[in-house]
Amino acid sequence: MKSHVKAVVIGGGVVGCSVLYHLARAGWTDVLLIERSELTSGSSWHAAGGFHTLNGDPNVAKLQAYTVSLYKEIEELSEQSCGLHLTGGVMMADSPERMDFLRLAHARGRYLGMDTELITPSEAKAMFPLMDETNFVGAMWDPVEGHLDPSGTTHAYAKAARKLGAEISLRNRVVELTQETDGTWNVVTEQGTVKAEHVVNCGGLWAREVGRMVGLELPVLAMEHMYLLTEDVPEVMEFNKTTGRELIGVMDFKGEIYTRQERNGILLGTYEKAAKPWSPVNTPWDFGHELLAPDIDRIAPSLEVGFKHFPGIEKAGIKQIINGPFTFAPDGNPLVGPVPGLTNYWTACAVMAGFSQGGGVGLALSNWMVHGEPGFDVWGMDVARFGEWATLRYTNAKVRENYSRRFSIRFPNEELPAARPQQTTPLYDTMVAQNAVMGDSWGLETPLWFAPKGTDAHDIVSYHRSNDFEHVGNEVRATRENVGVTEIANFAKYEVTGAGAEDFLSRLMTNTMPKIGRLVLTPMLNEKGKLIGDFTIAKAADERFLIWGSSAAQRYHMRWFQKQQPKDGSVKIHRFDQTLVGLAIAGPGARDLLTKLVDEDVSNAAFRFMDFREIAVGGAPCKVNRISYTGDLGYEIWMEPAYQRLVYQAIKEAGAEYNIVDFGMRALLAMRLEKNFPTWFRELRPIYGPYEGSMDRFIKLSKNDFIGRESAAKEKAEFDAGTSTKLRRVSFLIDMPHGEDAADVMGDEPIWAKTSKDYGTVQAGHGVGAPRFDATGAVVSHEGDKGAVQGEWRVVGWVTSGGYAHYVGQSMAQGYVPAELAKSEKQGLFEVEILGVRRAARINLEPPFDPSGEKMRG
Repeated sequence: MKSHVKAVVIGGGVVGCSVLYHLARAGWTDVLLIERSELTSGSSWHAAGGFHTLNGDPNVAKLQAYTVSLYKEIEELSEQSCGLHLTGGVMMADSPERMDFLRLAHARGRYLGMDTELITPSEAKAMFPLMDETNFVGAMWDPVEGHLDPSGTTHAYAKAARKLGAEISLRNRVVELTQETDGTWNVVTEQGTVKAEHVVNCGGLWAREVGRMVGLELPVLAMEHMYLLTEDVPEVMEFNKTTGRELIGVMDFKGEIYTRQERNGILLGTYEKAAKPWSPVNTPWDFGHELLAPDIDRIAPSLEVGFKHFPGIEKAGIKQIINGPFTFAPDGNPLVGPVPGLTNYWTACAVMAGFSQGGGVGLALSNWMVHGEPGFDVWGMDVARFGEWATLRYTNAKVRENYSRRFSIRFPNEELPAARPQQTTPLYDTMVAQNAVMGDSWGLETPLWFAPKGTDAHDIVSYHRSNDFEHVGNEVRATRENVGVTEIANFAKYEVTGAGAEDFLSRLMTNTMPKIGRLVLTPMLNEKGKLIGDFTIAKAADERFLIWGSSAAQRYHMRWFQKQQPKDGSVKIHRFDQTLVGLAIAGPGARDLLTKLVDEDVSNAAFRFMDFREIAVGGAPCKVNRISYTGDLGYEIWMEPAYQRLVYQAIKEAGAEYNIVDFGMRALLAMRLEKNFPTWFRELRPIYGPYEGSMDRFIKLSKNDFIGRESAAKEKAEFDAGTSTKLRRVSFLIDMPHGEDAADVMGDEPIWAKTSKDYGTVQAGHGVGAPRFDATGAVVSHEGDKGAVQGEWRVVGWVTSGGYAHYVGQSMAQGYVPAELAKSEKQGLFEVEILGVRRAARINLEPPFDPSGEKMRG
């Protein structure tokens, strides 16, 4: 074992071996993997070995597709078989709601280049004759599904890495991690100490323990997971003999089960409701190639449904029950990337679907380490997406909930209850007493909408317009016509101070910094000129700035701020989190209301649009921004939590004269649609440049050499010359008739355009990616759509967000389309596919509410 290396990877499961391989492939051959036992000794060896490309996050789905495509490469390099079985698979829907979910997934696949197809239950039965098709209403076929040999695949990664120069040390536990003042890590093992520039935690079942070595409590928990193997099944062998093919994989939402062929029998696994954590506090170091005791009674309810849906399996004898632990994060996605607050300490853990995601995780992390950024939009996997509130008990509750819902569909208006409330503001009880339906915003309870007094305050979950529709509309109209108040504690808040503060922020941000008492809106770019932030900045005094941004990105942005922070102490950065909370008032009566709450002149001449002032509101010291995300006349009022009740009560008492209403986040988001305002992590993400994101007016290329300026200038020149092949953010009005079937966009829907030009934004026109066969071996015929090209219509882009804009009475969406189409407001050019139905859509270049901006400026 070497004494000095570039990077140490801790953990020899499929993820650790993938990271090692990708680092070596990227040129870091001086890397070492250290494993406490043998390769695969954690979860990898007993995994079911299934793989697929579908994921609720399209960006994660792309990395899963990469993982599947990688196996042939590592087989050839390593000369080690991965035992690939590319069988294809189906997801079965037993209800109209689950069929809606499949329509959404299928539509998303159009612009991801996936070859999915919606098929009938009888077509699915032809490929998996053990099912009773009468239990289902439809299915979705995906040819890029299958299974592999977990041990063979892990060793293929390891052998390929070794061939590229990487080293592996087995039977050698890491016992301690310490860091020198120069950032070098001392990796203390049972066989000696290795010095490394970088440490990667791929500890799997022991990821928490490896994190605790550096004072880190990672939000990860292992769950017991069971699957069973049957004896030989005559119907399986007959199908193989007749068709010359293996049975496909099947996922059954109702039964919470997955199944596929295993030799001459069936493998059937379940994500049961009675989920059971394993070692919820500490993972024993001596656990290895062991299984847990089976508990068939725990999975009996799922098996009962499964045997009803697949009677051909019920008759088979059970040969073995596998029960082993797998790790999960609270939302089920991996924890990948540099840990905020630590230097050169990286994670790649909680990768539950290691054989679907391991390759993509390895690629993204190696890019990040070697080149400074992952090369993909990996927010859905970024370790920085969780805050300090993701404690051990929170994680354990959320992981149990996520596991038990693994095969449950998630509705767009569904708020999950586990581990809530975790964080609350001083107004939480007041909001609940006023019949607020609360939502979880980065661990914080936030009002979504207000139900009428005397009614039950809850969401009826749906893909269609639901029970909140009328009431959110009332909140919007009352705010637009009079005045409304809402809580905005769920924003990120920072203070940047010091002699170098202004130069520091000017280098980070694309816009010029404001003068004292003024605000600016500004994006932030990475070195490649991609959008990594969107902020409001106030200059409170010389050498003192206040910043507001997305709450979910607080640790993500602090990681970037600290990376760029001067080492000379000239800049100090403070994150307020919930030590600074806020309220917003908006609407034509907002100024009159504020006048009654303060003892200073807040006329339009004295307190202009985009002004900032520190002022007492209702007798409490506050910071006030003359700005509103509603796009109307409005003010953001910020205060310490101790004053929030006082300020809120003062607002409500003074506002009674103006018919003030409380409004929630759904009304706020509906009003921002009417102004074509983007949102962070939907419209503005690291895959888009600032001109793609239509943020032109906030980019000041002449101000200084800010980070990403060169790329931004190049992007602008291409747009100006009309030679850009990039996309452009636009806003759509959608033709959606009212009625019980009305549904607005939720995000990730494909945008169709009537054009003969192939813009190359999707892998279009594939249709079915692999033939399907019936029990006789004949190809199953199929009708319907053929992917992303149908006649003169092509999928050219995708929806990022949207909903119903209540004041202007329009279903609206924002999304990205080719730049040369983005300026056309022509009728009949676009359609947006919503729940399988293509709806006419038209670009609106000017916002439908107050296009001149007179209301917010007046």
